[in-house]
Amino acid sequence: MASFAKIENNIVITVVSVVSDVLKDSNGMEQESIGIQFLKTLYNEPNAIWKQTSYNTVGGMHLLGGIPLRKNHAGIGYTYDENRDAFIPPKPFNSWILNESTCLWEAPVVYPINGGKYIWNEQIKNWE
Repeated sequence: MASFAKIENNIVITVVSVVSDVLKDSNGMEQESIGIQFLKTLYNEPNAIWKQTSYNTVGGMHLLGGIPLRKNHAGIGYTYDENRDAFIPPKPFNSWILNESTCLWEAPVVYPINGGKYIWNEQIKNWE
């Protein structure tokens, strides 16, 4: 299965799955462009913007050792950044900072690694 995100105004509005065989060209190679054309035809939306995404991509790494695709798997409400060619999740707190290499949001204070469970407190901008 392949996943595709539909994008409007740089925001992911839906994510759908397409059988991988649909993406194959005459040489048996999967092509994103074939999947995009399939979805435009299926939904009768010739001007829709679709981008392929991978469930196995998180923080710019492919969890199974493959080639990462667009930094992160797309989710509804994620931003598609064309310059980075990346899906970026919604910012969880105003104080958090985008990690440019992973396209994930990070707290301005490192999460404690002492085995405790913490939640972010935006008022004090720290873990508690």
